[in-house]
Amino acid sequence: MGFLGDRPLTGSIRMKLKNAFLASLMASALLAGCQGSSLDDISPKAEKPLPQKIVAKMKAKGMTTTSPIMIRIFKEEGQLEVWKRKDNGRYDVIATYDICKWSGKLGPKYIEGDRQAPEGFYTVRPAQMNPRSSYYLSFNIGFPNAYDRVNGRTGQHLMVHGACSSSGCYSMTDEQVAEIYAFARDAFRGGQTAFQIQAFPFRMTAANMARYRNDPNYPFWKMLKEGYDLFEITKVPPKVDVCEKRYVFNNTAIGPEGIAPDAACPTVGQPDALRMSYMSYQKTFETAFSTAQKKSSKQAPAPSIAGEAEAKLVAAWSAARARGEKVSREPPSLTPASAEKPNAPDIDPVMTAKTAPAAAQPAPQQATAAAPQQIPVEMPPVPAAAPVPQPNPVAQAPAGDVTAGNPAGETPMAPPAPEAVQAADAAAAGKPWWKVFGR
Repeated sequence: MGFLGDRPLTGSIRMKLKNAFLASLMASALLAGCQGSSLDDISPKAEKPLPQKIVAKMKAKGMTTTSPIMIRIFKEEGQLEVWKRKDNGRYDVIATYDICKWSGKLGPKYIEGDRQAPEGFYTVRPAQMNPRSSYYLSFNIGFPNAYDRVNGRTGQHLMVHGACSSSGCYSMTDEQVAEIYAFARDAFRGGQTAFQIQAFPFRMTAANMARYRNDPNYPFWKMLKEGYDLFEITKVPPKVDVCEKRYVFNNTAIGPEGIAPDAACPTVGQPDALRMSYMSYQKTFETAFSTAQKKSSKQAPAPSIAGEAEAKLVAAWSAARARGEKVSREPPSLTPASAEKPNAPDIDPVMTAKTAPAAAQPAPQQATAAAPQQIPVEMPPVPAAAPVPQPNPVAQAPAGDVTAGNPAGETPMAPPAPEAVQAADAAAAGKPWWKVFGR
């Protein structure tokens, strides 16, 4: 029998000491991870190198493996693009992936539990990367950001992850997410402090904007389109801030420290060359939009992805009713499905203690990864916000994105159970719609 001071080590005391020792080891591992130590021994899959074919393609485009990245997501097209900075300071697309699954419909996320994949401009920092995800690998996109919070939008744990299963996230195959994760990992090791994610409902062309001109989300999409257009013109991620509860882009009157999201916007101070380029771009767009609008007005409006799915549910409901089966009195709808349970969590149980968000802290809107001197000479420099110290899901309270996170040493947050999503997917695959939706 052992002793602790003058006390014999009973079974109960031995167990407490053992648990305390294990907790200490876990805390040390988490602290090491927050400080950037290697995670090779924890998750070898997070260290998988990019395929040589992609490395050769980067070299041909004038990129290095550690140069900064940016990600664009398009819901309707179901695509995720990885862009990388070239030697001339501009970005070029290096890889495009078909999104395996995204949930909800076209439009932004409003409340936790609506199972809606977010749209907007987000920031990802090192502490948002999760090499021990329940869904192979993942990273938190940073929802809610400053815009979301000031407009009362709620939710958490919104990810890009593997396993091809999603309720509010952008889900990829394991092979795809391994490459996307590697792009981010290498960029961080090259010195990038944060990369930008631009999540759009669709490619914001004149034809698409004309198709959706009567959608209730159109004013929100027009606001996103300004950032989309500025990137199309400069091929440099725009500086993003939030004031007057809206996104503003490349406003040089707003310094690196940012501005309160509900404060009045200062006078826009875009450089003359950029302003003139933007006006020229908009003139061309308006001409194309007018033509597309006339053309689309003669055609039936294109159904949305959610509309097509809902039509299939209604057809199944009608057939079941005709067969005399017991179904609901009203046709099914995808939209009320989330509204029925407004407090249901957004399921992406890939969060660990390292990536679980804590209370949000006010912060200016996200900074671009590119420094002014990296922008091509012919384009005006777009100021970048200074790096900010890192809590989590953003290692730093994002310079304008927004969730603050768990500093090292804080009590770990228990991850949600992944079984919920897996069970839901299994049910959806094997049960009639009225059972899946609880009718």
